[in-house]
Amino acid sequence: QVQLVESGGGLVEAGGSLRLSCAASGPIHSIDAMGWYRQAPGKQRELVATITNRRRTDYGDSVKGRFTISRDGAKNTVFLQMNDLKSEDTSVYYCNAILTYYDTTRLVTDAIWGQGTQVTVSS
Repeated sequence: QVQLVESGGGLVEAGGSLRLSCAASGPIHSIDAMGWYRQAPGKQRELVATITNRRRTDYGDSVKGRFTISRDGAKNTVFLQMNDLKSEDTSVYYCNAILTYYDTTRLVTDAIWGQGTQVTVSS
């Protein structure tokens, strides 16, 4: 079974930094892209950052210049370095991967989500 396990969330003061990690495990054939999304109470889930297997990156407008996404392809892991955190960054952060995995005798391509990790920024 393919799964994503996130870590690194927590409580930080405004202006501080956190680093999130997300590791994919299971019978993975390949990963096309990994990324982070976030969802605050009462709001829609929004893009934070994504990175493709060719290391092309994309960022949400509100985090550009403050957050950096990177990836360790050999370990199927994606990182999100978050600097200059603001109270409005408080949210549950979800890891996402678009990947192909082995399902008995066939390959399946799907989007997989992690369980989410809470990031709280105090002002």
